[in-house]
Amino acid sequence: MNLYSGRASLVRAKSVAAAIIFVSLATGALAEEVKLETESYMIPSADRDIELYIRNKHPAGVTSFSADKILLFVHGATYPAEITFDLPLGGRSMMDYIAQQGWDVYLVDVRGYGGSTRPPEMDKPATEGSPFADTSTAVKDVSAAVNYILQKRGVAKINLMGWSWGTAIMGMYTAENNAKVNRLVLYAPLWIFTTRPIIGGDGPLGAYRTVTKDSAKQRWLTGVGENKKADLIPSDWFEQWADATWATDPIGSKQTPPVLRAPNGVLQDLRTYWAAGKAQYDPGDIRVPTLLIHAEWDADLPSDQAHAYLAKLTNTPYKRFVEIGEGTHTIIMEKNRMQFFREVMNFLGEADPMALN
Repeated sequence: MNLYSGRASLVRAKSVAAAIIFVSLATGALAEEVKLETESYMIPSADRDIELYIRNKHPAGVTSFSADKILLFVHGATYPAEITFDLPLGGRSMMDYIAQQGWDVYLVDVRGYGGSTRPPEMDKPATEGSPFADTSTAVKDVSAAVNYILQKRGVAKINLMGWSWGTAIMGMYTAENNAKVNRLVLYAPLWIFTTRPIIGGDGPLGAYRTVTKDSAKQRWLTGVGENKKADLIPSDWFEQWADATWATDPIGSKQTPPVLRAPNGVLQDLRTYWAAGKAQYDPGDIRVPTLLIHAEWDADLPSDQAHAYLAKLTNTPYKRFVEIGEGTHTIIMEKNRMQFFREVMNFLGEADPMALN
């Protein structure tokens, strides 16, 4: 009997994607349509009364996958996973792109984000509570998701991918659980700051913070030259993303103007560790193949952090750093996103690069 079958609650009906999604091959040819099966559900966390939102996509009718064809994604500090990894901009999401190539792909929301349980602190004014959902707690939530997938698919390890704060979550998890990780992708890696973080401020931290659509767009475009802003985000993509993102907050979306609430545990960790010159974990403990991928205009986590992190990866079988031009912290949803998609898949899907031929 599946350990989770009695407690997991289905929150969305199982569906088979009907949209036609084409996958570009290395030859430039187009693959024929592959229908995807999508499931969204809740799984228990390690803590009582906390459930975690999981979404899974894979080719329809396929139920068995090897460990090297399974990937779990986790979000960053502010926005939930689904609207980053599975928003069909231009008719296709990154999750679609990977699943279309025969992969079993998952995303998870840490508690307090997206579809996962909102702790009681979020039902009160932010000033009445303390920061929650810090990195250690997020690692615990990711661990629950990994264990669920390992059991569901009957494998010993899977691939992991984190964005922004999610790189600290996945990096720390991997450092503590190398045996459960095949390959690791860190998109916009978080490391020690040499400049002032653009989020967080200096004032008292309540339980959570609120973000407006206008402030989100301003942050997104920080560091982008005026002559480059107009065509960085294709027409209507920001609005599509913002509408989907703010709709995930059942309370904040009803305010005027609408806001998105995000837990402040991550900001407390920024102050305690990363902005104070202290590492929260040692990347030298990561012992699996690792890709760092970054965009040149990333003002949230600048290039120097990725370079410094790369130097700390002293025990990986192999490591790689790819920087893509003309992109920001959110390149996954910008005009150059296909470069990003392909670089990630080149790393995840390649044969052993250490082989001599």
